[in-house]
Amino acid sequence: MLKEATLLEAKEAAHLALLLWPDHTLEEFIQEMTHLIDQPDAMVILAYHDSETIGFAQCQLRYDYVEGTISSPVGYLEGLYVKEDFRKQGFAKNLVNACENWAKQKGCHEFASDCELENEESLAMHLKLGFSEANRIICFKKML
Repeated sequence: MLKEATLLEAKEAAHLALLLWPDHTLEEFIQEMTHLIDQPDAMVILAYHDSETIGFAQCQLRYDYVEGTISSPVGYLEGLYVKEDFRKQGFAKNLVNACENWAKQKGCHEFASDCELENEESLAMHLKLGFSEANRIICFKKML
């Protein structure tokens, strides 16, 4: 079962986000999820198995240039996580479909995402879910 997260479920979404991005804190994610749930241009959706929260997707509208796209705004999959015991059972596909439908309702004609170059598992999942690779980039920085 899928359900759009409410403010009461921000902590559940934050716990899942922490599993995806462990370099943050639970408090940071609770604050971020609370903010996102309250935004009209963002959505957090939760996947449940029985009463257990087993996955989430976070998507939003991007108005800046999105690599490989030609329209604006673009629906963007910012984060997707399904607990390991529930992978390869269609939960990720259902979460992404819900995000795509939300983006269509918001007037988007394109939907995009990204992953790190070395994240082969994420790349395979994106391709399986119908995404096509738009570009590969290497980002640079230097201290001033």
